Amino acid sequence: MADSTAKRGVLFDVDGTLVDSNYLHAVAWWQAFRQQDHDVPMSAVHRAIGMGGDKLVEHLLGEDRNEDMDEQLDDAHGAIFSTWWPSLRSFDGARDLLLACADKDLTVVLASSASETELKVLRTVIDADSAISAATSSSDATESKPSPEILQAALDSSGLTAQDTVFVGDSVWDVKAAAALEIPTIGLLCGGTSEAELRDAGAEEVWENPRELLESLNSSMLGKLIAGA
Repeated sequence: MADSTAKRGVLFDVDGTLVDSNYLHAVAWWQAFRQQDHDVPMSAVHRAIGMGGDKLVEHLLGEDRNEDMDEQLDDAHGAIFSTWWPSLRSFDGARDLLLACADKDLTVVLASSASETELKVLRTVIDADSAISAATSSSDATESKPSPEILQAALDSSGLTAQDTVFVGDSVWDVKAAAALEIPTIGLLCGGTSEAELRDAGAEEVWENPRELLESLNSSMLGKLIAGA
């Protein structure tokens, strides 16, 4: 139960949660793998989106891969994905959801593993900087999701505690990372992961997208956090 006198906040994943980028990431990884003659099915790539690049490569190629090529794969993915930056769009309601949370006195933090340069692009796409109190990037953690390091960094950067925070994400890796810190998670379907998968991973609520969560804000876990329940 949240302490009504404590600082309360919400951590938001970005890719696939606030910005419609997951499938572009999947294509970028697929092309990066093809450059090194790895024929990884795109469906498998998509299911791994939400992991950091290091974890994703190991997950898809296995421990017997040539690890010396991991950095080259990650760089190739980043270069390919950057060509789509001008096309990126936030999900309907993403900006309004962040503004509404801030207006309700929730500390809003972006818990992203994107590079600092990419994070700047994503923040421009979301266009809600006035609502955002803090944001993390890949430089804030040595291990990526499903490790909880980036979420811990988000808590530390904003002065929040896990018991007075809710996490909003779109992948099973988001949910698992939050669970490691005992942060309750709201899952969104807009990243392409099913409700069943999100709930099996431990998501306590699932909504279609930021707009639906915003329209149900008062009855959601965020509404309960706002009320200090």
